[in-house]
Amino acid sequence: MANYTVTLIPGDGIGPEITQAMCRVVDATGVDITWEVADAGAKLMEEYGTPLPDYVIESIKKNKVAIKGPVTTPVGVGFRSVNVALRKALDLYVNLRPVYSIPGTGARYEGVDIILVRENTEDLYAGVEFEEGSADALELIAFCEAKGAGTIRKDSGISLKPISITGSERIVHYAFEYALEHNRKKVTAVHKANILKFSDGLFLRVAREVAAKYEGRVDFEDKIVDATCMGLVLDPGNWDVVVLPNLYGDIVSDLCAGLVGGLGIAPGANIGKDYAIFEPVHGSAPSHAGKDEANPTAEILSAVLMLQHLGEKEAAERILKAVREVLAEGEYVTYDIKRTNTGSTEGCVGTQAYADAIIAKL
Repeated sequence: MANYTVTLIPGDGIGPEITQAMCRVVDATGVDITWEVADAGAKLMEEYGTPLPDYVIESIKKNKVAIKGPVTTPVGVGFRSVNVALRKALDLYVNLRPVYSIPGTGARYEGVDIILVRENTEDLYAGVEFEEGSADALELIAFCEAKGAGTIRKDSGISLKPISITGSERIVHYAFEYALEHNRKKVTAVHKANILKFSDGLFLRVAREVAAKYEGRVDFEDKIVDATCMGLVLDPGNWDVVVLPNLYGDIVSDLCAGLVGGLGIAPGANIGKDYAIFEPVHGSAPSHAGKDEANPTAEILSAVLMLQHLGEKEAAERILKAVREVLAEGEYVTYDIKRTNTGSTEGCVGTQAYADAIIAKL
């Protein structure tokens, strides 16, 4: 049996509790994983002066695979986001967010099964910004006016939206290859090319060029982002694999999580050529920290993605089946699931007892 060393980033708030539950579930499958803890988050600011010490990046580069809990980004210290920094440092250009219905979550829809493929490194999240009133901002405003590109108010803050051929090609290729590997029928490219001709327009043009190479094997369509949001709410069954630039991907993935019960059951993966980090979509919920009450489902389902990535598909399927059974039975579930289904938290169980119920099903 293979042995894997995986970087474990417990994170802030509820992170240590839900990652503990996740590790216990994964260990119970019999897959031989050594967890190498490399912490990150706001709590490290005082000691290291950064929420992302170098040893975290070094550990992930060594082990190739990491799984993390939610991490709080410090407020007011100039550090944008630990998640964004990790994605940039390791070129994790794919943000993979499967969205699927699980009976027992109290979701508004049934039968949802959508794969969101979000570009992870550019667009407005590239972080190229100019502060209002700065010399650089005023110079850029003057440049735009001189070039006839349009008038920008002088009291504006400015964020640039770079979308490249390189970034667009590789994310759309990933979406089509994922569709082929997982027997998916259709890829939808989401954009706002009717307004943003040179950024979203480029993304759409490249998506169509890539799609032509898969003609006859995977269907292709494109949708404007606002129409996409409406269509997902009207009938999520119309969607299969959806590929999006960074900002739209962030927004639409949260919308889709709402279709199936919320962020508490939404797993995620950040994947690049050499490295992969798996994480839940939700935040660190500091008000629930240390109370053994947080729902670890998203963390556990992120571990399912991790096991699939490692080639441990049988173990991944066992965990997914166990999660489905525990949620469907509704007896050993955390307060949020119990409240959604019954209107009361009476009879709910804690984080670790929920993990125990899943382990008992493995």
